[in-house]
Amino acid sequence: KMNKDAQMRATINQKLIETGERERLKELLRAKLIECGWKDQLKAHCKDVIKEKGLEHVTVDDLVAEITPKGRALVPDSVKKELLQRIRTFLAQHASL
Repeated sequence: KMNKDAQMRATINQKLIETGERERLKELLRAKLIECGWKDQLKAHCKDVIKEKGLEHVTVDDLVAEITPKGRALVPDSVKKELLQRIRTFLAQHASL
């Protein structure tokens, strides 16, 4: 079961890449996250973490580990839904997968 799911994900991902849809989705996501203030919120959170721990004590890995869960949590549902809808539409158009 897992293998079949992984295989299906890989096939879909490959099709998204081949058609250029993956890049378009990434651009859409980037634009939506800037538009809703997500990027600014995350930047502010990074500054807080650095202030709290001290610049000389923070590595990039620390920062990524610290902000990734918050970054995911801050993505608005409307943005997630729009992306999901775009992917569903794409899959419906490429039903031969």
